[in-house]
Amino acid sequence: MENKNRKSNASAMKRAALLLTAGALAAGLAACGSNEPSGGDNTGAANNGGASGGDSGKKVTITFQNIYPDATSPANKMLKELVAEYEKDHPNVKIELDSLNTDQQKLKLKTQAASKEVPDITIVNPAAQMQPFVDAGLLAPLNDMLDKNGLKDTFQKGLLDYYTFDNNVYALPDGNNIEVVYYNKDLFAQAGITDIPKTFDELLADVKALKAKGITPIAIGEKDTWTGSFLFMNILLRTNGGPGFLNDVLAGKKDFNDPAFTAAIDAFQELVQAGAFPEGATSIDANAGGNIFKTGKAAMFIIGSWETGNIDASSVAGKVGAFPFPTVGGKGSLNEYMLAPGSGFAVSANSDHLEETKDFLNFFMTNYPKKQFELKNAVGSGQIIEGDFKAAGYSDLAIDILNMFSQVTGGDLAFDNTMKPAVAQAHLSSIQNLFVQKVEAAQAAKEHQDAFEANK
Repeated sequence: MENKNRKSNASAMKRAALLLTAGALAAGLAACGSNEPSGGDNTGAANNGGASGGDSGKKVTITFQNIYPDATSPANKMLKELVAEYEKDHPNVKIELDSLNTDQQKLKLKTQAASKEVPDITIVNPAAQMQPFVDAGLLAPLNDMLDKNGLKDTFQKGLLDYYTFDNNVYALPDGNNIEVVYYNKDLFAQAGITDIPKTFDELLADVKALKAKGITPIAIGEKDTWTGSFLFMNILLRTNGGPGFLNDVLAGKKDFNDPAFTAAIDAFQELVQAGAFPEGATSIDANAGGNIFKTGKAAMFIIGSWETGNIDASSVAGKVGAFPFPTVGGKGSLNEYMLAPGSGFAVSANSDHLEETKDFLNFFMTNYPKKQFELKNAVGSGQIIEGDFKAAGYSDLAIDILNMFSQVTGGDLAFDNTMKPAVAQAHLSSIQNLFVQKVEAAQAAKEHQDAFEANK
């Protein structure tokens, strides 16, 4: 049984709406204009970071596992620029990057954790996903590092709770996002679509209209199973009439045989049967799936707001808008979203260079918001940014997304951030299977319930 002081997933989910409306609202308001005379490159974090801990003089190599493999993305550029800056100021330190896509990184970390060979810095996801690593004693508490340079105060209020166990913070998030529907205005026009869909029936009609024009309706890469799950959870958020379905399952108030869940399965399969997704979606990874949209070959991309900067740096920049996921069967609110506290940077408890690693991570996270802001990639930041986004040249798309943040009234965390890993894996496999064959909703519900019962 968990320690009574441990943060529960249920409590974290209840805090999610407040977290996004309080923290992200500040960013949204800043985007609408500020009195910053400099054009807005100030952030809540200091511009300098790193203490004397990285200057011990001994030669040190720090392995930095990350999920920014796309060399064309602003996040990858940010990563390399900050690493280069730190190495220049600390010539005795070499930062060795291990850049992987999300599913590759999760699998590799699982293998490394089994042999207690976690990289000096790695990536973990919040709440339920990171708890097994904490319980196994593989991650170092970061409380002392957070106290340096006021780093802790740069994070949006409440965000670090998702990475906290027994009052110790074990990871620092790279963002705080909502899931939205990006759409290509030109492709919508080619298919004769004049209004964004506000209901699931309208979305289905748009999918069919796009398909008839030979346009891929929705880009996805379902080889990385989290993508289909994240999309599916939007539907469940609607069919349930609002947030809390997984909370209710955990509390014993509902189970996966509930009509809200089977209705979500049926609706998801309607999208598949209508040809919404690319052929062979389960053989395309998440980055390749996103590139289908970013190269103008798909009309929609249903993903977290972290993709805003990538889209603005792509060939479809200036042609893209965004809207909330539609209501389903008359249920749900357009102001409720799938919520995505970011992946977190964690430090190995067994690092041979613990002091130096923490010093680098302090530098990295202190300078992270400023660098992201400069690279037009700060939408969905988990750290407070006080700059004027509009004056800094952020796109209309970015400003629209920031305004959407300010309207959030609630939402849910992802399935795999809420349920135990074994249950989450059964879910991910079950949803992926829906891309390749039609399944009775009752059967899919039974797969989920059986996994849940077996892992209580």
